[in-house]
Amino acid sequence: MKDLFSEGSQRYKQARPAYSTQIVKEILKHVPKRNFAWDCGAGSGQFTQLLAPYFEHVVATDISEAQLQQAPYFENVSYQLQAAEQTTIPDQSIDLVTVAQAIHWFDFDAFYKEVTRVLQPQGVLAIIGYGLIQVQDAAINALVQQLYAETLKDYWDSERRYIDELYQTIPFPFHEQAVPELRLEYQWTGQQLLSYLKTWSGLKHYQEHNRNDPLQPISAALQTAAEYLDVTFPVLLRVGIREK
Repeated sequence: MKDLFSEGSQRYKQARPAYSTQIVKEILKHVPKRNFAWDCGAGSGQFTQLLAPYFEHVVATDISEAQLQQAPYFENVSYQLQAAEQTTIPDQSIDLVTVAQAIHWFDFDAFYKEVTRVLQPQGVLAIIGYGLIQVQDAAINALVQQLYAETLKDYWDSERRYIDELYQTIPFPFHEQAVPELRLEYQWTGQQLLSYLKTWSGLKHYQEHNRNDPLQPISAALQTAAEYLDVTFPVLLRVGIREK
């Protein structure tokens, strides 16, 4: 698993979009037992905090200590520095495994082997993510899409393609359940949009090799844009049940 987000972990926590309770409720429809959950690749706990009210105990793991240090405290949550592919979680002890915006960085075979080991029979795996941002302001949106697809084209890690493909091309060796189409919807200021774009790993790679600021065209356009921008993200959600 790659660690691209330890540096700037506080910015990541502040700038990344928050997940909706609607996502959690859709997942929980498939989870009858709610004793133990494992949030894998938890980062700064963006998804962990939504699980905490529904389970007796949540284990949240990540390979970035800097990210975990940004996570919120809950009495029933244990944050642990562990890789997704090999943990100290006991066999068949987990009712739900979640991975939010992280599975594309994992070694799929090793991770799924670990998930199968720790899940109880009929336990559930939920893969969560969000696709490319869309801005309602057409001019700003065109610049964001150009930044993503043209300016940063050669600077994205190869694993990013799984998000472009809406997580439909990742291996998924579990009994898949039907889920509805969901979106994340926000009203952001221009500064919030820029802060989010600065968390892109492709942007970080670009800045390592170039001196110019690729966000400058967007920054300039925001000077005359509305104070608040309507932005949306398509939710990527796959839910599967471990067979007995």
